[in-house]
Amino acid sequence: MKRIFLLIIGHISVSLGVAGIFLPILPTTPFLLLSAACYIRSSEKFYDWLINHKVLGLYVKNYILFHAITLKAKLFSIFLLWLILGSTIIFIIDSLFVRIILTMIGLGVTTHLITIKTLTNEMVNQSNDSKEIKNN
Repeated sequence: MKRIFLLIIGHISVSLGVAGIFLPILPTTPFLLLSAACYIRSSEKFYDWLINHKVLGLYVKNYILFHAITLKAKLFSIFLLWLILGSTIIFIIDSLFVRIILTMIGLGVTTHLITIKTLTNEMVNQSNDSKEIKNN
């Protein structure tokens, strides 16, 4: 029963993580990390799939290894966030209160994204160097 519950939560959070790639209001990395945590406790097959996925695996690996995301991911997320929020605030929402709330959410998400460490080539190279040293 526990395994099935963890698989369901893992699948839902992968779906939300994928949606978060395109909808910057949803955070991609936390959902993918939740998926990894659920899968590692319930299904080696799905955990391996997620970790080795060409796109999704990079989010998880970079965050697990470095607690960082790429500058490209940060900029793209912030751009899409304000494109979607701005369009919603200007064209869809009439209520000043809701506009203010959405702006505050956008500022909070932007601040969060900016404060996450940025993955650098040095971090990746240093990690690769330490792996080579351990392998020798």
